[in-house]
Amino acid sequence: MVTAVDRAREVAEQVTDPELPMLTLADLGVLRSVEVTGRQVVVTLTPTYSGCPAMAEMRADVHRALTRAGYPEVEVRTALDPPWSSDWITPRGRAKLAEHGIAPPAAAPARGGPVPLTLAPPAARIPCPRCGSRATEEISRFSAAACKALRRCTACAEPFEHIKEI
Repeated sequence: MVTAVDRAREVAEQVTDPELPMLTLADLGVLRSVEVTGRQVVVTLTPTYSGCPAMAEMRADVHRALTRAGYPEVEVRTALDPPWSSDWITPRGRAKLAEHGIAPPAAAPARGGPVPLTLAPPAARIPCPRCGSRATEEISRFSAAACKALRRCTACAEPFEHIKEI
């Protein structure tokens, strides 16, 4: 039997990310929970970064989708703890990123305490999503969004974005 929570979650899971429209919020791992109490639906999102400029649009899109689906009272909350991790991107989301020429993140580094400050660029060799070569270089630590870096493949010469490991 499909419950009210199942129906509301299904609607919320279909909302796409405004910066990565090939991904749903569920694919990206920012959709944390959906609760239904009476006539009210409460959705909790976690931003990829605490200052993510896309959060306002995500909240509005979730609110709009649930309202259009017939839910009269919708509240969208933001949860910062625990912080989002790129490990929360689903396998389906990772495949969609690669299909669209964006290198998905590798496993996020394990951290048990303070985040170390390093001034050198990362040494990771990110495979090119177009040709698969690991002969790539970082062009810019930041791309169209803070969670992405701009890279270039030295084998096929194509530029591509990479979702950073967080």
